[in-house]
Amino acid sequence: MIERPILPTRAVEKVWGREHLSAPFSAPDGQRIGEIWFEPAEPCENLLAKYLFTSEKLSVQVHPSDAQAPDGQSGKEECWLVLDAEPDAVLAIGFKEAISAATMRSAALDGSIEHLLEWHPAKRGDFFYLPAGTVHAIGPGLSLAEIQQNSDITYRLFDYGRPRELHLDAAIAVADRTPHPAHLRRNIAMDQSVQLVDGPHFKLDFIVGEPDPETLKRFDGGVLVMPLSGDVTIADECIAEGECAALTSLAPARFSTQGSVLLAQSLR
Repeated sequence: MIERPILPTRAVEKVWGREHLSAPFSAPDGQRIGEIWFEPAEPCENLLAKYLFTSEKLSVQVHPSDAQAPDGQSGKEECWLVLDAEPDAVLAIGFKEAISAATMRSAALDGSIEHLLEWHPAKRGDFFYLPAGTVHAIGPGLSLAEIQQNSDITYRLFDYGRPRELHLDAAIAVADRTPHPAHLRRNIAMDQSVQLVDGPHFKLDFIVGEPDPETLKRFDGGVLVMPLSGDVTIADECIAEGECAALTSLAPARFSTQGSVLLAQSLR
């Protein structure tokens, strides 16, 4: 067991973040917190876990694959679990129909790209897996848990007039210009355990209560533990809701009988 399994937490201000966060989180006075993420560490250094809180639209963006990323860097596949959503909350994932690179470029330049994207209504329990190359954007009024490859490579296509750099050439070169496959999104019951991801880069399960023997076998080895409700205890350490830990084994961990957690394990 690593000496301190609980990962350091980083709260990040974003223009699209929120001044008021739901428990167990809080935002310092006057700060708009958009991300709370956990510093990756062995044995799970290839994964990054975070929470997102939105009050405005995020940029239209895309991430490269491992093969497309600059030398020595990882690409980024990611997934989202919706924890809370305002009534009209939406997420953009992929395009309504296949488009050309030229259409994508002109739409990014004039802002019409957001109208070419497929906007999905979002509610609690919705789960989305985004392969590298998926063009996406997150709307306001959402709280998400995100598990991703540990990479910060983002190519922005459109940013609603904000004064941040765009990366049109790089984005168009890596983008999948087709609709998002329907089998990569679904709604899950938040009171039942379910397998969410099984490769190619990581495994992810949503677990309610104690993991069963099959789950313990599935996550043999290093694993990220991210309690969404309740807590997990290992030795004398309590991993509370809103925290995240990197464990070398699930065997000594004890889970709240009514709690829920995300378990993630890198396959690379």
